[in-house]
Amino acid sequence: MRRNPFFIPFLSLFFFISACKTAYQPTSVQYHDYSVSAKDKTDTALLTMLRPYSDSLNKTMSDVIAVAGVELVKKQPEGTLNNVLADAMLVIGQEKFKKHVDASFINYGGVRLNILPAGNITRSKVFEVAPFDNVIVLQQLIGDTLELFLDMVAIRGGWPCSGISFQIKDKKAINIKIGNKALDPAKIYTIALLDYVANGGEEFSFLKRIPQENNGYLFRDAVFSYFSRFQQEGRQVTAKIENRITHAE
Repeated sequence: MRRNPFFIPFLSLFFFISACKTAYQPTSVQYHDYSVSAKDKTDTALLTMLRPYSDSLNKTMSDVIAVAGVELVKKQPEGTLNNVLADAMLVIGQEKFKKHVDASFINYGGVRLNILPAGNITRSKVFEVAPFDNVIVLQQLIGDTLELFLDMVAIRGGWPCSGISFQIKDKKAINIKIGNKALDPAKIYTIALLDYVANGGEEFSFLKRIPQENNGYLFRDAVFSYFSRFQQEGRQVTAKIENRITHAE
């Protein structure tokens, strides 16, 4: 790690100014680009100061929280990594909110690792899977609104989901089943999803009008908790294709 010798004083000044109650409006802004390369001199004093923290962090990130019995793959319309992560959201979400959740969804781009190899799953791997601080939120959707939601998921090729199954035909969701029962357009369903989507991300702007339940619980923490249970029970993390989402023939 390399730092300009003026970096620390500048950072302190920044926080001092940020903490002031008086509002300052700059009349002009100037900036300069600085390149950092391996040829730059290393700030050994800073490295020494940070080493105890970096060593502790590296040790924590290397902790094995579970073992994958098979290679878990992110794939559309359905993948084994999709399924185990969506199951984690559904199971842990129900516990944290203390209520029944009908289905869970993770936007495809919210899963950042394409393959979780068989073998030890370290804490750092979970951070690779879910690097963003997205929290789980619950929303109640009436059946016809949920169908609209699923149509948009179908257009996007399918998302990780749990508690639900459907087919994609002509970019529409058909043969929708929740809890092995056909979707009822008039019934209200409780779904779990990431706050990013609930707040209108991925062009789901209509969700912003629907009330949310949010207790600040991170999706990544749900994955930690779910995977750790396999380890505690002496089981390996496994998943299979269950035809949660398929393309209609």
